[in-house]
Amino acid sequence: MGVSRVLLIVGGGIAAYKASELIRLFRKGGHEVTPVLTAGGAHFVTPMTLAALAESPVYTSLWDLKDESEMGHIQLSRAADIVLVCPATADLLAKMAAGVADDLATTLLLATDKPVIVAPAMNVRMWLHPATQRNLARLKADGITVIEPDDGAMACGEFGPGRLAEPTEIARFIEQSFPLVSGEIATPLLSGPLAGTHILVTAGPTHEPIDPVRVIANRSSGKQGFAIAAAAAEAGARVTLIAGPVALPTPGGVARIDVETAEQMAAAVEAALPADVAILVAAVADWKVASSPVKLKKGDGPPTLSFAPNPDILATLAKSPERPRLLIGFAAETNDLVANATAKRAAKGADWIVANDVSGDVMGGNHNEVHLITTTGDEAWEAGTKQAVARRLIARIIEALNAKTQLA
Repeated sequence: MGVSRVLLIVGGGIAAYKASELIRLFRKGGHEVTPVLTAGGAHFVTPMTLAALAESPVYTSLWDLKDESEMGHIQLSRAADIVLVCPATADLLAKMAAGVADDLATTLLLATDKPVIVAPAMNVRMWLHPATQRNLARLKADGITVIEPDDGAMACGEFGPGRLAEPTEIARFIEQSFPLVSGEIATPLLSGPLAGTHILVTAGPTHEPIDPVRVIANRSSGKQGFAIAAAAAEAGARVTLIAGPVALPTPGGVARIDVETAEQMAAAVEAALPADVAILVAAVADWKVASSPVKLKKGDGPPTLSFAPNPDILATLAKSPERPRLLIGFAAETNDLVANATAKRAAKGADWIVANDVSGDVMGGNHNEVHLITTTGDEAWEAGTKQAVARRLIARIIEALNAKTQLA
């Protein structure tokens, strides 16, 4: 089994201390790490710390004669399998976008022919500034992978997007996005009960256009589906999240695909197969409308809408040759909750249905109370946060997959 090689560029910023934990995770997985410490980064973490954790020399200067004679910045930039910039400051992002090469880090980034991943960390205003967003768009267009920062409290006392993603999330993202190293399977960076499992999750509403400015939609916020995707990733799964129109940040370590209509969601689900588990949480519109190509005018009177059925994603997936080992649907009901969900499970061909009463504020809220409908009956779960429901569902999935493995 090959050993992957990571060239880790540590930018300046208080989040630089998290690079130490990231090195520990890489080394625990059996991977080689070569740290490059910028002048700014050296104000927050010492070369000795990084060298001890990486068990490797730390490179700091483009003008070090010994380093250049033994390795050379060109060779250094190409000896690794991936290049990770963590934390990536606003200054580093700007230099990368402009092609500046005025120190060792930026010269390596300009000279490398390997995949480059950046994990930004900065003040919320700096992150939201048009210049930073413009630089990020340029880097993405150049093929650089960006691990979006988290929302949270910052050392400066402000709150919002710009907080460095947690090292475990960064490591998991890299493991899932770059599973092959030098043509061989890399040693897993992180383990978990769902390691090696692909879980497909749908979340949020769909929007069915009436005309260019109006849609038929529902009140789904996507919070439950996103919580489930996050819990699955935390358990080590490779997660594909197909999301309708929602304003939620992507959970760490999750591959997200954004769609708008039910037909787009159905196509994205099919393209994401095969999957070991599919959890269809999205509140997909049952009907679509024959959309007008121009805006309908109020003066023309109430429009006559022509409806047609949307694809039934759950039922279609149940009959697919690539049917997941475990297929889970959701039922949002306002009456006869268990009876309707039980009937839905049988009609759709799902293994489980998670049923919730949405007559209150569940849609858009932060709490949920569900029933799990299986072949053996109904489990009533106590009310809790959507994160708690997600973790319990993932725990049940782990139990079910283990049982199936033992019987196989």
